[in-house]
Amino acid sequence: MLSVIPAGMFSRLRIFLGRLKPHALPVARRHIVLGSIGAGTGLAVTSMFSHWLLGEVNLWFIAPMGASAVLLFGVPSSPLAQPWSIVGGNVLSALIGVTVGMLVPDAALACGLAAALAIAGMYFLRCLHPPGGAVALTAILGGAGVHSEGYHFVLTPVLLNSLMLALLAIVFNNLVGRRYPHPLAAEEVKSRAVPLGISVTREDIHAALLEGQFLDIDGRRCPGVAGEYRAAGAAAYRDGSPPLRAYCGLRVTDRR
Repeated sequence: MLSVIPAGMFSRLRIFLGRLKPHALPVARRHIVLGSIGAGTGLAVTSMFSHWLLGEVNLWFIAPMGASAVLLFGVPSSPLAQPWSIVGGNVLSALIGVTVGMLVPDAALACGLAAALAIAGMYFLRCLHPPGGAVALTAILGGAGVHSEGYHFVLTPVLLNSLMLALLAIVFNNLVGRRYPHPLAAEEVKSRAVPLGISVTREDIHAALLEGQFLDIDGRRCPGVAGEYRAAGAAAYRDGSPPLRAYCGLRVTDRR
């Protein structure tokens, strides 16, 4: 029976299965340790402060904050992890989730509709934050305790938790030398072809990523990277380091 299966299908299947393997993350051990410590500390302090402020009888902490902490402390340079993303994304999603939960009696339909509206709203307000989808579903599936809160759920615990975690992320990331909030591009860079004259190897890219923060490249900066990389080439050859590593050292490491 196997003989009737085209040989090329096995090759395509092998390639597809290979893509399912976990990808290596080009991140230094220092950032792994800092991200883990920061997330744990941020969640603990946020939880304790919210509990102290709201008391035992009130809903004082929600699970999606754990996902927010992964972004804010694990990948603080990501556009999804900026303060406006967590605060705006979570609050908007909570507002949509509460509203949809009140208007749509079927929980399954309400979950799909709330998630779709939350994603669209976060895109529109430029505050896309993946945990916001979980916040919207929490407003619907959180049980009687959440439902009894009504729109108060948007303020406490969602807004309170989000603000507290964002504030702690700002303090922690800057104390350990990370730029947070991540700065926007100073100006729009026009796309143009730039002949580099310098080869870029896999080792260059890996070394450069280890020098900066994880996901430290802003998409709006990419069009200007080629020209700046070429300008940094002379310095790279003087000290014998890989050119891309020297470029990232000049543009990222020295500005911390």
